[in-house]
Amino acid sequence: MAAIFVLFLAASSAPSPIYVIYQQQWQFTAWVLTVVFALYVFGLLGSLLVVGALSDHLGRRPVLAAAIALEAVALVLFLVAGNVLVLSAARVLQGIATGAATTTLSAALVDLEPSHARGRAGVITSVAPLTGLALGALGSGVLVEFGPAPTRLVYALLLGAMVLAAVVVALIPETSLRRPGAVASLRPRVAMPAHLRADIVPVVPAMIATWALAGMYLSLGPSVAAELLGLHNHLIGGVVVALLAGTGALAVALLRTRPASSLLTPASAMLGLGTLISLAGTAENLTWLAAAGTIVAGLGFGASVLATFGTFARIARPHERSAVFALANIISYLGNSVPAVLGGIAVTTLGLRTATVIYALAIAVISFSAFVLRLNQVRAKRRAIMAPCA
Repeated sequence: MAAIFVLFLAASSAPSPIYVIYQQQWQFTAWVLTVVFALYVFGLLGSLLVVGALSDHLGRRPVLAAAIALEAVALVLFLVAGNVLVLSAARVLQGIATGAATTTLSAALVDLEPSHARGRAGVITSVAPLTGLALGALGSGVLVEFGPAPTRLVYALLLGAMVLAAVVVALIPETSLRRPGAVASLRPRVAMPAHLRADIVPVVPAMIATWALAGMYLSLGPSVAAELLGLHNHLIGGVVVALLAGTGALAVALLRTRPASSLLTPASAMLGLGTLISLAGTAENLTWLAAAGTIVAGLGFGASVLATFGTFARIARPHERSAVFALANIISYLGNSVPAVLGGIAVTTLGLRTATVIYALAIAVISFSAFVLRLNQVRAKRRAIMAPCA
């Protein structure tokens, strides 16, 4: 199950190093590129909201099998894509498939968690997505640079892996019994209960900064490496994404036992600082400095994922969790897609260098705002605790 989880996210990041080639071959602008990226996110978000709870009613295997089949269709479209329209359709289908798969796989991992290793499922569901993003981008970059058919080979290999995943799903036992209410579960439930606002509001800027940074790297990162840093090797496009996501996965693994409340402040600081260091490296054409900044930002990325979703898990009551986590997903994926599209428009109108500076500075400002908000929240809680004593 964990391997299939990684596979889906690897497939989702595989196009990132190839976007530059698509742009050169089909002569489309940067904003079109980021719209293609955003279409995946909107498909993913819609899938999370609509079919997120479906496997609780139909069972894990049927929903996961359907997600694999839809992903296979998307990969076939990638294989035959000859224009932006087909590429866009592939990304939408891929987003829908990934949303359905991730929620089902997360639930299946909890079902399969052994009694002597409580918490293992949570660690896997935190590490697997970031690991998949890193491996998909890096593997795609290697194949694009050194393999034949740079816009085809990676999708053919992923399609073969999906066929293998389908065989695995057909053979594994069902872990969740069918129960009524499947149709009713398709109605999206989103909420911010009034008693949770004081905890949620300070977390929102960190979530937006975290996923806006991921959107920037996944959509524009390879273009920045090629055009601004002069790194035209297509492998670098994969390394850029893998450096951020891979460091994030490492941070999640190292910090998994830390309380979420203790991570938000340092996570926000590292996000902002790492983004500024990367920007300085890009501006001065210092690849090593841009890479160092990406590592710092990646540590903040992973810590922020733990801190923000850990906060939602801690404060939401059992009957609120579905609606509250739907809200968390909306915030995260809108933060991932909307800034990326705006960045693409800025690239088209202002140029890649100016747009990158604006994008990075905006992320840094939001990150440091989250840092200040968290500090103020901690101070307010300390004053509230000290007041009765006074």
